[in-house]
Amino acid sequence: MPRQQKKIPLSVALLTLSVASHSALAGVTQEVEDALNFYHYGKNGAVKIDLNTRYENVNQGDVMTKPIGGVPAKQQPDTANAVTSRLRLGLLSPVFHGLQGYAEYEGVYAMDSNYNSTVNGKSQYSTVADPYVSELDQLWLSYAGFADTIIKGGRQRIKLDDDRFIGNVGWRQLEQTYDSVLITHNNQQLFGLTVNVGYMGNVKTFTSTTENINAPILNVNYKLGDYGNLVGYGYWLGYTEQENYNKSNQTYGLRVTNYQKPGDSFKVSDNYGLLYTAEWSIQSDYQNSLQKYTVNRFNLMGGLTAHMFTFQGAMEQLDGVGQNKTFITPLGTNHAFQGWADLFLVTPKDGIRDVFGTIITSLDKGNVALTGVYHAFYDDTGSVHYGDEWDFMATKKFGKHYSVLAKYAYYNADQYNTDTQKIWLQGNISF
Repeated sequence: MPRQQKKIPLSVALLTLSVASHSALAGVTQEVEDALNFYHYGKNGAVKIDLNTRYENVNQGDVMTKPIGGVPAKQQPDTANAVTSRLRLGLLSPVFHGLQGYAEYEGVYAMDSNYNSTVNGKSQYSTVADPYVSELDQLWLSYAGFADTIIKGGRQRIKLDDDRFIGNVGWRQLEQTYDSVLITHNNQQLFGLTVNVGYMGNVKTFTSTTENINAPILNVNYKLGDYGNLVGYGYWLGYTEQENYNKSNQTYGLRVTNYQKPGDSFKVSDNYGLLYTAEWSIQSDYQNSLQKYTVNRFNLMGGLTAHMFTFQGAMEQLDGVGQNKTFITPLGTNHAFQGWADLFLVTPKDGIRDVFGTIITSLDKGNVALTGVYHAFYDDTGSVHYGDEWDFMATKKFGKHYSVLAKYAYYNADQYNTDTQKIWLQGNISF
């Protein structure tokens, strides 16, 4: 079972209190906005600043260890306590004859580094995947000289649909970006059609490693009026380094949904609405895959909005037919799926069926958001119970630029992995 929790560091408490006193900052916020934004030829350029300070605690039961030259055994890792600050500094140029450029630095400083960052050698602790490094996060040039089309090349953030397949892993302190070319076309004549087509050559991961890849991507989104969006996609991920061959795959899918963010729904009255998602994907081996396989993914959700509440019931299933023969999403923002405790970032060899319910509400004119989620995890047949998880989150915004967050996850293991509890407190300033 997880150990007794340590007290929250004083530095995090002070951060929360300082951000909460937003009224004292209100008078200077506009001045800061004016200083960071500038105008040239009638088009915006800007200096961008994002400071994110987080306390993360991870407390686990016994996990399987694999010592070099030894026999695998179960051992309880030391409780991880991480206090990290992430700073992003970006410079967006003015638009000149359709051209615009952007450069962004990001760096993470660890004030309390009693955790396994995956690269710091502290394997005795539970993992908090926020290494103490700095890097070039983005460096791109875009061109918007063609009608309804933007061409962007360089290291850039790419987020498609709900980030399940292509995302920036935005929860971690370092984000995932891509050395790539992306063409986005919004067709104004054919109502609601958006086409994203691109090619990715390198992945700069959220642990600051670089993975080489040959990856054409295609995503076509058509708006169905008030009924939602119909999306078709194809992703061809060919990893070129031997240690990553098992990530290579080709995926095709169809998705129809009217839910993009909290509050979206098909309105049946002023205070009530319906929401849904239905998605099917098929995945198989590609290029340097180590195994020949074909597996499916099913993603279903139905829900109701009532006044300030959203209720959802959902099921996501990723099939598995053996080791390295599972439905995987190596470029997705996987923290947002199958529980915030992150026990299923890698699909088990027998697949996974996640049956879950979500309640979301907002208070204080939308400035406070409360979320609760319950997950029941099984293999893809539903006959083996992996475990259950409870997730809770509260966020508070203070205007456009300041926010605080408290978040909790508890995974109760049955037939898979180990009991895991995670606690987060976070403050953010973003201009």
